[in-house]
Amino acid sequence: MAEYDQELDASGLNCPLPILRAKKTLKGMESGQILRIVATDPGSVKDFEAFAKQTGNELLESSEEGGKYLFLLKTK
Repeated sequence: MAEYDQELDASGLNCPLPILRAKKTLKGMESGQILRIVATDPGSVKDFEAFAKQTGNELLESSEEGGKYLFLLKTK
């Protein structure tokens, strides 16, 4: 797992909450910083792929580990 600047724990939250929380967190971050998101909603995999495309933030990593979905988003 790469290094990251901030972590967002969206465990237990269902769509669209992980995306909304990520959006809010990213607003407070500087360009080029990396946000690590932990989610438990299986739908978040497709959601974050779409979110990255729509917002221009780069999805560096998307993985699943023991029922948790981990994402690394790089701010544009």
